[in-house]
Order: sequence, then structure tokens, then C-alpha cells
Amino acid sequence: MTDTPAQTSGETLHDEIDIEEYAKRGERPPRARRYRIRIDRDRFVVTVPQMTGRELLGLAGKTPPERFTITQKLRGGAVRPLGLDEPASFTEPGVERFMTLPLDQTEGSTAHRQFRLPADDEAYLDATGLQWDTVLEGGLQWLIIRDRPLPSGYSTERAHTALIIPPGYPDAEIDMAYFDPALARRDTAQIGALAAHQLEGRSWQRWSRHRTPQNPWRPGVDVVATHLVLVDNWLTREFGAKVAA
Repeated sequence: MTDTPAQTSGETLHDEIDIEEYAKRGERPPRARRYRIRIDRDRFVVTVPQMTGRELLGLAGKTPPERFTITQKLRGGAVRPLGLDEPASFTEPGVERFMTLPLDQTEGSTAHRQFRLPADDEAYLDATGLQWDTVLEGGLQWLIIRDRPLPSGYSTERAHTALIIPPGYPDAEIDMAYFDPALARRDTAQIGALAAHQLEGRSWQRWSRHRTPQNPWRPGVDVVATHLVLVDNWLTREFGAKVAA
């Protein structure tokens, strides 16, 4: 770990700063005796102006570090991979926080995991008892939940449900939903705002449904689970008052 920096002549050395606050304001963090940083959901105070990916993983208890990846979450939603021996400066502008993902997979699982979700999301999905996969296709990250139950009123009781997991998630919002097979109403009424999308070599049905300014994505609150509640609400509202609660 890098030694505590000495104060440069004429430089104001702050006592303690939070790098995420400066990044969100679009300001360069000043030199300080202590830096508050966030790794996943945990906050740490360190006395050095930079740490390597390996050191950050060790600080967060992610060991051995070779079994994890770490990325920098940048202002505006972009993410940047950080090498194990690459230093991350806490005085560079725009770095909000750090995110980790495990590289290992469960032995014997039939699921395909081409990227990892935050631990809370994976725990929620596992608790559903449904198979779920993460797929990299077309330059996008897809979460696919297999044979997910649907509200009543559709021609099928279950369908694969896919979500695009955007760069910067969970701060960046999940939008829309995709279904295979395509959904149809049993009463044969048409469903609006649909489009076809190729995924896994098949045609999926995209529901172009979006959040409103009155119901925006809430970073730190909204996750896969809350978006799926919204998806189910879209499916139910398709029938208005005809679908029983």
C-alpha cells in the first residue's frame, strides 16, 4: 500500500474527503489525510491517495483477489475495469466508487453465467427457485430468467423473461422487458408497443414500457427485484380491471 503522502509546499491538505461526493459534483478531489471510498455497498476510510485493484479487493475482504474482478464506477454511469496491480487514484476526477464481482461458478450448475450480478441480486434470483442465466450477446449484458410465471390472462402461463443489464448498474436503470415465447392475450385483443428482438438465435418479444418522470429509477433502491415487480405490473395493467389481484 502506498505511503501516506507528505504535504506539498503551499498545498492545502484536507483532513478527510469522500471521493464519491466530489465525483458526483464533477469536481477533482483534493489531497487529504484520509479518503472515504466505497466498494460495493461498504464504505472504508484509507490514509493513502491510491490503491491497486489487489489492495482494494483485500480491503473489501475479497480473497484471494485472483477470484474477483474490480471495476471503477465513473461519473455519468460508465465503468472501467481495474487490473489487480493497476493503481486507482483517489485524487483523479470522476471516480465515484468501486464494484467487485466473483469469477467462480457453482460446480454442477446447469446455468450459464457469462457475467456476475451483485450478490444481493443473485441471492434474490436463487431464492425464486427458477433457473436464471447471464448472457453476453450483441454487445449487451442479458439476464434471462427461465420459465417465469405470468399473471393470468395470457395464452401461456410461463415464459422466459429477459432484461438488459446496462453498464453502471445498479446505479444505471434497467429498462423494458423481453419474452420468449411471444405473449398473446387469451381474449385475442392486441397488445401495443411490441417489437421483435433476436436473442439466443430466436425471436423474442420486446415490451417497450418505460419509467415515467414521476416514477424514475432510484439508485441505491431499485434493483432486479424491484424492476421485475414493475414488469409484472405492466403485464397485469394490460388487462386493466379485468385481472384479479
